[in-house]
Amino acid sequence: MIRYRRPKQDDPVIYDLIRRELVPFTHMPPQDIEAVFKDLPVRLSRGVSLIASPTYEADPVAFIHFLIYGDLLYIDMMAVATEHQRQRHGKTLMAHAENLAVSRGCQRAKVMVDRDNTRAHLFYRRLGYRTQRYIPLSQCYELEKRLPSRT
Repeated sequence: MIRYRRPKQDDPVIYDLIRRELVPFTHMPPQDIEAVFKDLPVRLSRGVSLIASPTYEADPVAFIHFLIYGDLLYIDMMAVATEHQRQRHGKTLMAHAENLAVSRGCQRAKVMVDRDNTRAHLFYRRLGYRTQRYIPLSQCYELEKRLPSRT
């Protein structure tokens, strides 16, 4: 089931998912990672966070956080617990985010993927995202996708 984030219940699990599933791929030094974690409450308060969980009351097994800027859907973060990968949680979360964005007039979606996160690259490519450029400073690839028009 997909639901909106409940900060008190979900944030500790989200932080753990970030540490386990995203941090291992980053090239940031430890002090920068800790600064990112200190900023997470503010970061998560901007945009939309959706949760995948077995039931409405259950803890998250996956999450996505995204922002909408004009006609752009920007996927800020997404993570799926290792033991719940390959169960379509990521694909379902992406579909919800993209559908919401299209309903608000977005025409394209963008995501940054760490250089060494090959599984994420494959995941996004299967969803139609294409590499636009490599950003050496952050050691990330920028991927983009055209979204369907509203009908």
